[in-house]
Amino acid sequence: MADTARLDATFHALSDPTRRAILARLAREGDVTVMDLAEPFAMSQPAISKHLKVLEKAGLVSRGRDAQKRPVHLEAQPLAEVTGWLIEYRKYWQAQFERLDDLLEELQQLEKLAGKN
Repeated sequence: MADTARLDATFHALSDPTRRAILARLAREGDVTVMDLAEPFAMSQPAISKHLKVLEKAGLVSRGRDAQKRPVHLEAQPLAEVTGWLIEYRKYWQAQFERLDDLLEELQQLEKLAGKN
């Protein structure tokens, strides 16, 4: 999957609170079955499966085989890619704030020179 399409799929998957809750649970508890994932939600197992398909398409989860069970496993690499993408914007905003700090300092010095404390 191309970088842009992968980011789009990840952000799409993260846009839903149920899917974010599923990822948080997998991060906390490790591999969980679909039936166990459906328990805390007021929705059916097929509805949870639809959410899992979106997460799988984004590469955020995978399903394994453990005898009769199919545990769902968190795949964190797409989250690392999103973090890398966001860091670039953090750098931009950090530079903007530094420019603002410089401007405020300059204005404070001008006020001191003008005797306005």
